Amino acid sequence: MNGTLNKVMLIGHLGDEVKMHYFEGGNCIGRFPLATNEVYINKQTNEKITSTEWHNLVVRNKAAEICERYLSKGDKIYVEGRIKSRQWQAEDGTTKYTTEIQVTEFTFLTTKKEVEGIKTPQNLEAKPANFESPNTANPENDLPF
Repeated sequence: MNGTLNKVMLIGHLGDEVKMHYFEGGNCIGRFPLATNEVYINKQTNEKITSTEWHNLVVRNKAAEICERYLSKGDKIYVEGRIKSRQWQAEDGTTKYTTEIQVTEFTFLTTKKEVEGIKTPQNLEAKPANFESPNTANPENDLPF
């Protein structure tokens, strides 16, 4: 295989509310942390261990606005995207580094608003505007073979 692949798929819970940043020209980004857990049994102590990994997610424009509107801390979401590392100079002159997940697709799995009885679209999915719509020529139950 000559090509490379930078693709991430995560299912986890929001660790905080979506933080929005708006730019001139109407574009925006939303940022939020996502927690994924690994649970295993320590064979020596027979103790159940939960290890949490935190991911910094970034969504853009319309997708960011949808996430801000419907997501709250603790909600479960499926995301697809790519890993992006960047660096910048802090005010004190030190170089800071971060690794983020640039989200390209997502599906809401559970939201607190649904649990509280506020009606939200079930399993709301979003894709960037530059993705083409799926082919709807075949009926939903029609198999391709």
